[in-house]
Amino acid sequence: MEPLKRRWRDLSLRKTLVVYITAAALLALILCGMTNDLCGMGIREIHAGYLDGMEKYYLTNEQGERLGQAAYIGADAIPLSPEDQRTVDILRALPTVTAPVWSALCILGAALLFYQNKLKRPLAELRLASEKISQNDLDFTVTAHSRDELGQLCASFETMRAALAQNFSEMWRQMEERKRLNAAFAHDLRTPLTVLKGYNEILQASGDEQTRTTAITMQRHISRLEHYVDTMSRLRRLEDTQPTCRQTPLKALAASLYESGTIICERAGKCFSIQNRTTSLALLLDGDLISQVYGNLMTNASRYAASRIELCLEETQEGLLLSVSDDGPGFDKTSLEKAVDPYFTREKADHFGIGLYTSKMLCEHHGGWLRLENTPSGARVRCFFNTRFFQK
Repeated sequence: MEPLKRRWRDLSLRKTLVVYITAAALLALILCGMTNDLCGMGIREIHAGYLDGMEKYYLTNEQGERLGQAAYIGADAIPLSPEDQRTVDILRALPTVTAPVWSALCILGAALLFYQNKLKRPLAELRLASEKISQNDLDFTVTAHSRDELGQLCASFETMRAALAQNFSEMWRQMEERKRLNAAFAHDLRTPLTVLKGYNEILQASGDEQTRTTAITMQRHISRLEHYVDTMSRLRRLEDTQPTCRQTPLKALAASLYESGTIICERAGKCFSIQNRTTSLALLLDGDLISQVYGNLMTNASRYAASRIELCLEETQEGLLLSVSDDGPGFDKTSLEKAVDPYFTREKADHFGIGLYTSKMLCEHHGGWLRLENTPSGARVRCFFNTRFFQK
């Protein structure tokens, strides 16, 4: 019995569907035949009730003994009553009417059984697996309960899940290894840089003009290396940073951003304006994180703007949208694709190109995103900070 059940469970979906449809058709034929027989019996019973009032004739032999059953010969049939006539008409039409009904019910039953026995369990398994994968949860197993097409799909899904789990584990190991390597590299650089700074101070105190000039050049590059070490350490901390969201008054936030933007633009000799399109009194945000992102964007904009920088705050159904626009040359094709990559820069000065990268990382930690785009008058960087992300 068990091998038969296993063979039925492993039967392909196409063959199983054919079996169910065939069984449904046979069942519909049987039900139609039974309905026809029952209606015929009901008609005969109604007519039998009218035969008792008619004369019966029997065949007899020479001795006068009756032969066979009685027959009604030469007598007119008694007409049916209106009620019985309606009943007979209904019984005669019923087989024709019920034929499509039985067929539809049998096909529907076959479809439900097919779904219940062959589709429901694997589809539920795959749906649950998809939801877990979308939530980055790979600590589960997809079980293939049969060897049909859906069972093979479940097996393929399990293979994919195992591969993703292995890849994520390897990626996580590499990320942790990279963090440790960066930390060790930054730590190991600090000691020789401290020594170089000490010798550089001695050289700057020399009475030889050329030596002092060389020492000043060395000091600039030593400072650049120190800045590089600091950025590496800061990036490592930012990767582990999680925002602390609380009800942040939007009016106070806008005033703070306007004040800091005005200071940056005054130092750079640029004009600054703000558009505040928020309507709520407060939103669930990390104001310090937003200020940090905004500071990076304003610093970049002040370097490239020709004369004007504009901040726009806009409230959406899911959070806060912050845009910084300038009237500079805009982003070239390479910058649009790579400006948010770490250490990408178009400048040859002491600029390490991590501002947009750290801003993008902080926006993503806040459940949002960062996008670069060109406008008819210059460039624009848009940042979104999701408030519903922290309500889940």
